[in-house]
Amino acid sequence: WPYCRKRCSYCNFNTYVVPAVDEAAVRACLVREAQTLLRLSQVHSVTSVFFGGGTPSLASPGTVAAVLEAVAGAARLPAGAEVTLEANPSSTSTSHLAGFRAAGVNRLSIGVQSLDDAELRMLGREHTAAEARKAVEAARGLFPGRTSIDLLFGLPGQSRDAWAQQLEAALKLCDDHISLYQLTLERGTALAAQVKGGALPAPPQDLLADMYQTARDVLVAAGFRHYEVSNFARKGALSTHNLSYWRADQYIGVGPGAHGRFVLRGEGGCSREARVQTPEPVAWMREVQSRGHGTRSRAVLSPLEQLEELLTLGLRTDEGITHERWGHFSPQLSLQAVFGEPGEARALQQEGWLVLDSSGLRCTWDGLAVLDSLLPDLLWQLQRA
Repeated sequence: WPYCRKRCSYCNFNTYVVPAVDEAAVRACLVREAQTLLRLSQVHSVTSVFFGGGTPSLASPGTVAAVLEAVAGAARLPAGAEVTLEANPSSTSTSHLAGFRAAGVNRLSIGVQSLDDAELRMLGREHTAAEARKAVEAARGLFPGRTSIDLLFGLPGQSRDAWAQQLEAALKLCDDHISLYQLTLERGTALAAQVKGGALPAPPQDLLADMYQTARDVLVAAGFRHYEVSNFARKGALSTHNLSYWRADQYIGVGPGAHGRFVLRGEGGCSREARVQTPEPVAWMREVQSRGHGTRSRAVLSPLEQLEELLTLGLRTDEGITHERWGHFSPQLSLQAVFGEPGEARALQQEGWLVLDSSGLRCTWDGLAVLDSLLPDLLWQLQRA
């Protein structure tokens, strides 16, 4: 769902603010594209569905129900499959959320972003901190144990103490899953222009690292498992859908600008493809109406490209990359053969950043915090193997 009521000051996602949305037309195209791509993939069972955006909570529950019905009709959608909807606090009345639950949603991801009104205004968010609290409480009542919240850190002018106070407030509010993202100042956004122009201060790198470490310590002490670079869960409330990305499973992207990775078995294919749907909604709908899907680009991924993705994504998790998963993509060359020999990976193990053992390859606690700096050496070693 690519539409929003307004564009936030930090956002460079594929989102659109329009006077009116022809929801019936969008719904019909989402349904048709889902059916087409599922048929092309010949997937027999779907483990999770994620409604992202944009602001999917602006859609009606009827649109969500129609898409889920299409998925269930084209492939098996087990009763316990995770179905997540991203929601903004400004579009999450209790009755609206109840409608989504009746439509088949069983997990919510709420874009709280901050629990400070001044920060929310700087970010260009529609909601206040009080409205965010109310939305999360309503969501937890309808989706107990399955309500996640997103928070941003590293905002211009944000102090370590202010961040620590937000974390404590979040712990009093949250359910069993929290996603924490360091704010990225993207070129072309209003917030980046303010920082570049000197109207707002850019946070120093050492403060960003300190904020991240503070969050890890506080959340783990509260019983959360730091299971992925940006994600924390307790009581087993890990995101099934996001884990499928990090484990390099197949996934189908439906809707304007969506990305997918799957094998086109319906066309006799045997190679994994990277696919991107047309980003602009009107053009995307025109393509779906004419040929069943709006795929703008498709590229067959080479064996090396698939391993590079597996390495880059898999090491984001605390479980890392198992020997079994690596073997699925590389039956000839084992993890041990690539990373167990003298070289960059061996040095990173000796320095305490990486572990290679009978379970597979993974970052240590310290390594997970600096993964971006480890990957270039590991990718270089993989490319030489």
